[in-house]
Amino acid sequence: MRVIDAHAHIGYFGGFFDVGITPDELVGQMDEFGIEKTVICAPDNYAVQRAATEYPDRLIPAVWVNPMTGGQAVEVVERYVREDFCAIKLHPLLHSFPADDEAVDPVVEAARRLDVSVHIHSGHPPFSLPWSIGRLAARHPDVDFLMIHMGHGHGVYIQAALDVARDNPNVYLETSGMPMHTKIRAAYEEVGEDRVLFGTDVPFHHPSVEMQKVVVSGLTETQRRRVFADNAAALLRL
Repeated sequence: MRVIDAHAHIGYFGGFFDVGITPDELVGQMDEFGIEKTVICAPDNYAVQRAATEYPDRLIPAVWVNPMTGGQAVEVVERYVREDFCAIKLHPLLHSFPADDEAVDPVVEAARRLDVSVHIHSGHPPFSLPWSIGRLAARHPDVDFLMIHMGHGHGVYIQAALDVARDNPNVYLETSGMPMHTKIRAAYEEVGEDRVLFGTDVPFHHPSVEMQKVVVSGLTETQRRRVFADNAAALLRL
């Protein structure tokens, strides 16, 4: 079955994370687990660009910016999207801003102008809660948002992610780091067959674990095919 990973990283992440992966290691891991393409991001956008240039058929770059830098964030987005980056990555927790802060609006407007989606970390208070992402998405109905981790590890936030996506047709859900396999099927049935995307969050999570959640979710083979690849291919025009 074709597999596209909608969310992974390259580089080393220190501190209590203490995990990392090089582009070569990532591609080797993709080969091991049958992953055709992976959307990658990192705080170092130039490193992402180099990796995608080295593996153009395997690694799909997304540009990671901090909206709190104001016009600089928009400039970075415009530069890299025009150099074939497929999406914008935002991390409210890491950069300490509420997902629906007005400072985010210029970056989202740039996404609208450039016709790319916004991928945004979810699941950690106080900054990256699903409700905040929902308010941001409601302000920008012409932009597609991928809620990374679909609420992450807290049951209340996972359900909130489904509720927000159900109420906002421009919100998509990504599965990595979310422990409840049953919620993948619930999202598929309640949110929409085209709005649930498989991701690994490598190197923070392992492909074998993330893939197995989809396999045991209760979806049919045809439905799994949409989650594993078709939905990402459509959203990201791969």
